[in-house]
Amino acid sequence: MLNAYAINTLQYDQSLCIGCGVCVDVCPHAAFEMRGRLAYLINQQACMECGACQLNCPTDAIRVESGVGCANAMIRAALLGQKEETCSCG
Repeated sequence: MLNAYAINTLQYDQSLCIGCGVCVDVCPHAAFEMRGRLAYLINQQACMECGACQLNCPTDAIRVESGVGCANAMIRAALLGQKEETCSCG
């Protein structure tokens, strides 16, 4: 069963996890951690919706709408030369 969070679009189906740990390695904000042989979503609020976890998950256990949250705001600010990014995360 997918667990959706109101804070962002991140969804994680742990029943599909094979314990490869790639999500832990690629997440820039440590939203996932390995516990034994499974990845656990430990800090869903930290997700900036960059999409790295979804792109690298070999079993499609993770879904996120990349480019809609903080990652998009940060990239846009950098491209436009802005000092501050604005996103909907507060």
